[in-house]
Amino acid sequence: MFHVGHLNLLRRARNHCHHLVVGVASDEYVENLKGRPPVVPCDERIDIISALGIVDEVIIDRSEDKVAAWQQRPFDAIFKGNDWQGTPKGYRLERSMEELGVRVVYFPYTRHTSSSMLRSFLTERGE
Repeated sequence: MFHVGHLNLLRRARNHCHHLVVGVASDEYVENLKGRPPVVPCDERIDIISALGIVDEVIIDRSEDKVAAWQQRPFDAIFKGNDWQGTPKGYRLERSMEELGVRVVYFPYTRHTSSSMLRSFLTERGE
């Protein structure tokens, strides 16, 4: 679910590049990763991101493999929340991106909101 944490990350990313390409996870990728389908379908998430006016291009991200994503659509920086920094997945990303000459840039994670928190809140309310 798109929330202010995502918006904060996109705004920061916009300030660090001249052409911002955003990968939106496909419905299949989300379901494989989370074990359930996304609340908001991929095409609607693409519409939301596109409508923000700060993104130059939106592509569908079909896997966790960022090397494959780079091979399909080369980029010179990848932006992540700092909740990835210092974690096994963050280290793996850094190593694989370093081999391609891609910078991994971490931005502060917005702690007071997350998709999981929103989903939990809505479930508690019966919505």
